[in-house]
Amino acid sequence: MADVRVICAIGRSGQLGLGGGMPWEGRTERAFVEDVERFFEITRGHVLIAGPKTVASFPDFAHDERTIVAIHSKDEPEEVLSRFPGRVVYIGGGPAVWTAYSRFVRHWDVNTVPYDGEADTWFDPAWLLAGGTARRD
Repeated sequence: MADVRVICAIGRSGQLGLGGGMPWEGRTERAFVEDVERFFEITRGHVLIAGPKTVASFPDFAHDERTIVAIHSKDEPEEVLSRFPGRVVYIGGGPAVWTAYSRFVRHWDVNTVPYDGEADTWFDPAWLLAGGTARRD
């Protein structure tokens, strides 16, 4: 079985998304830039699975440094994960993907960024209870 993990960022109040993206997307303050850099550093050399829109948003260099796989709602999580025995697999995406895969997640790495504005999607602590350990910065 794969070693399944999530690395994600949330706002100070648990904000996760706005209009299909991250509410702080494009912000150039150091904390936001460091969060993106950290994501790409930690996932380097590993498998990253996400929905097609998320996969399409990754820069070209990301595809050279990790195995990126687009998943769909019809895909069975067990079957997808079985393709990567012994590998570290990061689950990218958001609520629908994390709800489907949370029971397999061994480790959640949740980084809080200095954002406290509008959102239409929130982090659900129930995801943490479905799988393994959690780390929150």
